[in-house]
Order: sequence, then structure tokens, then C-alpha cells
Amino acid sequence: MSEMPLFERLEEQEPGDGERVFRVSEINRAVRLTLEDSWPSVLIEGELSDVRRAKGHVYFTLNDEEEPAQLRGVMFQSDVRRTKTPLDDGARVRFRGKLSMYLARGQFQLIARSAKPAGEGDLAAQFRRLRDKLDAEGLLDPERKRSLPQLPRVVGVVTSRTGAALRDIIRVASERCPVRLVVADCRVQGDDAPRTIVSALELVQRVEDLDVVIVSRGGGSAEDLWAFNDEGVARAIADCRVPVVSGVGHEVDVTIADLVADVRAATPSNAAEIVVPERGALVRDLRSLERRLSQALDNLVGGLRLRLERLLRPLYGARRAVSPIRKQLLVLQEQLGHAERANIRRRQGDLAELRLRLGRHDPRSTLRQDRLALGALAARLRDAGRLPIQRRRERLVALTVALQGRGRPLVREARASHSEASARLDALSPLRVLERGYAIALHEETGRAIRSADEVKRGDRVRVRVSDGEFGAEVKGKT
Repeated sequence: MSEMPLFERLEEQEPGDGERVFRVSEINRAVRLTLEDSWPSVLIEGELSDVRRAKGHVYFTLNDEEEPAQLRGVMFQSDVRRTKTPLDDGARVRFRGKLSMYLARGQFQLIARSAKPAGEGDLAAQFRRLRDKLDAEGLLDPERKRSLPQLPRVVGVVTSRTGAALRDIIRVASERCPVRLVVADCRVQGDDAPRTIVSALELVQRVEDLDVVIVSRGGGSAEDLWAFNDEGVARAIADCRVPVVSGVGHEVDVTIADLVADVRAATPSNAAEIVVPERGALVRDLRSLERRLSQALDNLVGGLRLRLERLLRPLYGARRAVSPIRKQLLVLQEQLGHAERANIRRRQGDLAELRLRLGRHDPRSTLRQDRLALGALAARLRDAGRLPIQRRRERLVALTVALQGRGRPLVREARASHSEASARLDALSPLRVLERGYAIALHEETGRAIRSADEVKRGDRVRVRVSDGEFGAEVKGKT
């Protein structure tokens, strides 16, 4: 290790008006050269924070665990590929490297060549203990995560009123879709920050129509973000009555608040993008839903139409098959009507003839004739005074007996003929035809029987006679 003083490397100048004035770059190069010569290889240990990656390089801050001291460091891409040690915030790492200076900013730094784990750092240990505790209680369970409202109207924002995070959220929300933002101010860094974050969460939940809450702050070191690794903050987020979106730091930063929240956002801007839907996307979704609904309705109607056609197809065939049968039935009905009417007329003639015959054999007529004859005989008897009265009486008795003997068979014969004629007449009666299920349609006005469909038209009133009575009807149509 060289013991040569730093500025002996620079060209010495005598004091006075001609004293040399150095440029900043010259001083920085001289300091870097001195550091690299004096500390070409050093083994250093500390706790990592503010770890970030860019183009394969890893930039970090190495913290002293006993005193408030920090050292900036970098491990370049070629060395990062060789190391197997995770370089994350909170990890305790032992680096092998050299001390140097970043000329552009005059920043003293460690250029790390290799890394090995040096045990768990205090911050990382606290993080893991709290994470495991909350996980055991189920607060990190994905099943308890709540879905965000698709179209929120009121969004609570828990952050600092003066921070860049709030400006980013307002900008993104105004660009996407109009929503009402309710800001609950709190500190987002420092020892008192956890208490103010919890109070702000409780305050914003008093808004009755609140839909969702964003808990957010901008980027920073692990120490800057540590308020969001507080147990009280984690439980307040878990107990919130509406879904919570955590947007703390940058994408590489992971806090307990991120793990407990219903949704984790990479940045405050990303949190606003997740919560507030884009107006154009809503319109596109609405149009897409409209198209899908229209297509679904078309498919449904088309399917129902095809199904209806399949169901009606047999009916069309049956209708074609029934049509000639219906015509034949109409012909048969017409023929039956003609036959019935002819039969009725024939039976009516037979009935009239039977009535005449019955009239001729009526016992009452025979008795009247016999009485007339008896009267004539009685008159002759009175006139014939020469005959003995006894003979006349005997003859009268004999005639009376003969008359009675002759009258009884005639009465029986007449009654038998009457019964036979009544039975034949009843069998031929139109009422018997009606009892077999037929009906007679009569004109309402004329009372005449309707023998053809041409005799009526739509709207005509008719009377229909059946076996046990009559009822009125109206012609609705003809087939």
C-alpha cells in the first residue's frame, strides 16, 4: 500500500500569482487514483439497502450496523453473473472489491468483485419475522384478497399531500376516468409515520360511499420505506372495510403493506392505473359486450328457429297426409247427410202409412161402428113387436157377448200393431241419430236444416240440435 500523500501526485506549484488552478475532474481523478492504489483489494461487510438494477449492473448502499455510516457500491454485469449471493434489501453481505470514485459526481464508492452472505441483516430479519407471523395468521392468504370494483366512484388515497406520489395518482386518474379522490394526509417516512398512516386509514373509511383505498408513497431506500413494514400498518390495511391497493416505492421494492394489501402495484402511478379504469377501455368493453350480447341473442334466436322448424316438420307432413283424409271425410259427411235425410223422409212416409193403418184398426172406431149397429138392431127390435121379447133379449145378449168377444182381440191386435209401429218409428226417429253423436244445424232465423256449408257465411247465427237439447253458435269460418 502506497504511503505517498495524495497531492504529491500532482505537479507542485509555488505559491503566488502563478499558482496552478485545478479542474474538478483533475481532483477527482487524483483522488480515484489514490484510492485505487491505496485500497486495491478490500473485504467489507454490511447490510444492503436501496438495491437497484440497471443494464445488468447492481447498485446498492452498504450500511454499517453499529454506527450511522453508509458506502455506495456497484457490482458490474460480468461480476454479477458469477456471484450466487442474492443482493436484496436487508441482506448482510461480505464484498471483496476496491475503493474508487465515480468521477462524474465525485462520489466515493466500492467496486465489488465478489459477494458472499454474511448473515441476516437486522432489517431483513425484522421483515421476515413479521411476514412469517402475519402469514401464520392468514393475513397473506391469497383467498382473503378482495376483488377491486370495476367502476369505482370514490377512491381514498392515503399518502403525503406534498409527495410526488399524490401528484402521480391525480394525473393518472384524471387522464383515465373521472373519479372522486378523497386524500387522507399522513407522513410516509420517519418514526411517527406508521401511526399517521393508521390514523389516515381509519379517517378515510368514514366516507360512506368509499369504494377502494390506495396506500402509497414514492421510491426511496429501505429505511425510507420502512414505515410500510410496520405491523400496525399491516393490520390496519387488513382490517380496512374496502379493498386496498398498495403502491409503495418502485417495482423492486416489496413491503409488508404490499403483501397484506388486496392488490400490489409497482408504483403510485401503477396503483392509479389499476384502480381507475381507462375511459376508452370501458367504451371498448361496453361495445364488445354489446357485440357479444347481440351475437348471443342471434345464436339463441337462430337455435330456437331451427328447433322450431324441426318440431314443425313432422306437423307439415301430417298436415299433408291429413288433407286428403279431410276431403274424404267431408265427402262422406255430405253423403251421410244425404242418406240420413232420405232415410228420414222414407221413415216419415212409413210412419204416415202406419198411422193410417192404425187409424183403420183403431178399437174405438170399431166400437163406434158396433155401437151404431147395436143401435140399429135395438131400433129394429123395438120396431119388431111381433117377436117375442124374450127372443129379442136372448139375441141381444148373444150379440152383446159376440160383440165383446170380437172387440177384445181387435183391441189386442190394434195395441200390438201400435207398439210395433211405435218401435219402428222410434228407430227411424232423427233423435236416435242424434243420440249416436250426430248433430243437426238449423238456421237461427228460418229454422231450416243446414245441408251444405255454402248455405252459411262467417258471422251467421245457427242453432245446433243434439240428443239432449239445443244450443246457439256463430260461424267463425269454413274449411
